[in-house]
Amino acid sequence: MDALGKLCTEGKQLADYLWQVPKDEAARQKIVAILDQIAAEAGKQGRKEMPRICAELTTAAKASPSPQQVDVLVSGFDRLVNLWQAAKSGLL
Repeated sequence: MDALGKLCTEGKQLADYLWQVPKDEAARQKIVAILDQIAAEAGKQGRKEMPRICAELTTAAKASPSPQQVDVLVSGFDRLVNLWQAAKSGLL
């Protein structure tokens, strides 16, 4: 697993964690930092969709905690993981 894959996986785990503790501000800040790293790494690799998804998720991570907001983060990280896996398998 490369650096991008590790970041996507770690972010997904944190987003899943927010289902149990939606008001954990430290986890939210870590998600924002991970999203910044994913966007930078994806940009270096020439991926255009991942940084756009990261921007959307950063907005969601900074919003007030709610089930809808956590759902946006979880589904967004699912998309990032799927894009990363597709690129690694040669589909993209």
